[in-house]
Amino acid sequence: MSAAATSTARKKNDGLNPLPLALLPLLILFVAAYVLFWLGRQDIATTAVYWEALVPVVALISIGSGWGQAFAARRNILWYLIKQLIHWGAIIGVLYLLNEQGFRAAMGDQQYAVLLVCLLALGTLLASIQMDSKLFFFALFLGYCAFLLAVPQNNPMLTSVGEFFRIADPQSKPMQVTAALGGAGLAATFLLLLMMRGGIAARHSRENKARRKLEARYAS
Repeated sequence: MSAAATSTARKKNDGLNPLPLALLPLLILFVAAYVLFWLGRQDIATTAVYWEALVPVVALISIGSGWGQAFAARRNILWYLIKQLIHWGAIIGVLYLLNEQGFRAAMGDQQYAVLLVCLLALGTLLASIQMDSKLFFFALFLGYCAFLLAVPQNNPMLTSVGEFFRIADPQSKPMQVTAALGGAGLAATFLLLLMMRGGIAARHSRENKARRKLEARYAS
């Protein structure tokens, strides 16, 4: 068997998607959150429906992204799927109750939109801790967006993040600061993805070596 064929077979056995394909859904999430944050700065009351639409998108990407990770790590796929469905089903169920029980009307569109982003950030953070760690930095980015939408003026976090990225007068440049933070979050996610894939590949390599030693021992 040629070296190229051996490498291809090893990748298939690892269960890992090509790196650009694995990173693309996360790029989509960061861009979508940035665009919705920009719209929210213009008129947050009108963006609630878009944040609601983002919830099932994040859920589907979380399930699909974590599926490959669970398969490559040789975890129980059925149990993983059950946990994901329960987790995101609970998040969507809470949104349903907020709408059906009149809480949304009582809060108003602006407060509901902020609560929605906070709930999505918390749900994504819990999913990253329990099932798909690649979503960790995206969850933090959502939390940042929620805080800035809740406190749009004289926000101390905006000042701290802007100073970290050495952006002059960050209070007047919220989109520039947010873009810098989103880019840093995406870069950190990329590094985390590389480390995870490297760890999985190294473990599979050790397992394959051990398997070959056992096969050689039994063959002799």
